[in-house]
Amino acid sequence: MPFLPSASDYETAYRQFRWHVPARYNIGIDVCDRWAAQEPDRLAILHVKADGREQAITYGWLRETSNRLANVLRAHGVKRGDRVALMLPQAPEVAAAHIGIYKLGAVALPIAILFGPDALGYRLENSGAAALITNAQGLSRLAAIRAELPGLKLVLSIDGADGKAADFHAALSRASADFKPEDTAADDPAMMIYTSGTTGQPKGALHAHRVLIGHLPGIELPHFPFPQSGDRYWTPADWAWAGGLLDVLLPSLHYGVPVVARRFEKFDPEEAFALMAKTDVRNAFIPPTALRMMRAVPSPRGRHAFKLRSVASGGESLGIEALEWGKSALGLTINEFYGQTECNLVVGSCAALGALRPGSMGKPVPGHTVAVVDSGGRQVNRGEIGQIAVKRPDPVMFIEYWGRPEATRDKFIGDWMMTGDQGVMDEDGYIAFVGRDDDVITSSGFRIGPGEIEDCLIRHPAVALAAAVGKPDPIRTEIVKAFIVLKDGHAPSDVLAAEIQSFVKTRLSAHEYPREIAFIDAMPMTTTGKVIRRLLRERA
Repeated sequence: MPFLPSASDYETAYRQFRWHVPARYNIGIDVCDRWAAQEPDRLAILHVKADGREQAITYGWLRETSNRLANVLRAHGVKRGDRVALMLPQAPEVAAAHIGIYKLGAVALPIAILFGPDALGYRLENSGAAALITNAQGLSRLAAIRAELPGLKLVLSIDGADGKAADFHAALSRASADFKPEDTAADDPAMMIYTSGTTGQPKGALHAHRVLIGHLPGIELPHFPFPQSGDRYWTPADWAWAGGLLDVLLPSLHYGVPVVARRFEKFDPEEAFALMAKTDVRNAFIPPTALRMMRAVPSPRGRHAFKLRSVASGGESLGIEALEWGKSALGLTINEFYGQTECNLVVGSCAALGALRPGSMGKPVPGHTVAVVDSGGRQVNRGEIGQIAVKRPDPVMFIEYWGRPEATRDKFIGDWMMTGDQGVMDEDGYIAFVGRDDDVITSSGFRIGPGEIEDCLIRHPAVALAAAVGKPDPIRTEIVKAFIVLKDGHAPSDVLAAEIQSFVKTRLSAHEYPREIAFIDAMPMTTTGKVIRRLLRERA
């Protein structure tokens, strides 16, 4: 059933909306067992494999597989509240693993398959993960850091046993298909997603089971009315990212809307159109960078018989040109939304309800109180620049930063959760994104913090000092550019720059490495020893 009230305009929908969050709630039961009890053969996921073959995954399969996994985890000592990491690309096992972890009462920890050993090791160690579910690619990165993770009780690989990793499918085949889910409260921890690491290392944003309910109005608004008969949802976004997991996979399973799963080794816009046509995709979440790449495909409607009725986009500013392209090339209005890891889908647009203004992200999603405030938490006048903030309590809002009580407190001014993003609200309530008051780099839909990159850069034997900033880019919004002061005995060269790029790329991830490197004689610093990134951004 839809969460938003039936309405013909945004103001009515916002005014009439009421939250319905039960005291006892479990994501796994909601998105799987509830449907499996009624329609076990109902299509949940259409998995398109690399060779083009399609695999139909039912709610019955998800229930049985998740039950078996929950029993395997419990047998290996994983208990309620323990963190279980998932490092996998889009695949049915990802959905089943999330569901099993939630039903066990444990905490799911999604990790992008792009991450290298340093990034992986930090998240596993910092979270105290008790188990990891991955594939052969993930195992190769784990090998270098396995000895540093004594708390990791179990490693399962969907590609079969390898060394200390057990075969995921073999282990599940020996487990019982019956499992009684833990009785969880809506406020109990369910998942932890690491932020971008704007200052220092990334922080684990801990979310409760209610986070899924908190997303639902923000899912329905850009696809309004949603769901409809025949809807089918797809995104190229990694399911380890909040955008893929909480904006597509879990909400779709909640609504009984089939999800298309297809791993892209590298995003191909032509193949994306072909996939949507072949699998009858009706709804899509496509990040702005992917949309910009798709704009290069000539006459997509004339060459691909896709049946899209709604497209949502978020993660970075969409731009007016993309809106115009959507109308002409896709035959629809692309609706935008905004949020962040700690509090997602709180602003959005909806052409169907008359809430759309080019140049803005939209209005507060029904159920959320969003404002633009000053440094003291006071709302600024309409038309004035301030910081975008969300008022608590809010079911979509995170519980805390894992092990970081001071950082959690610093995220709030009174009851306002500060996003760190600058914005302007106009007289009609539309919010426009202006910029960041932190140093996050937005590249290809990923929010990248400079701290983790800089920590990696200075590990290179030739690097004395390093700073990473975003450089404007017409395709990726920004690219990572690194400014480096070399140690004595090392001279700048293209060969050294390429070596440093490879060093970061293999240790962190392919989307975080600096695409440009500039060698400088001295780093601009404040009197307190902080890098003046503003000056570096100007140089970039």
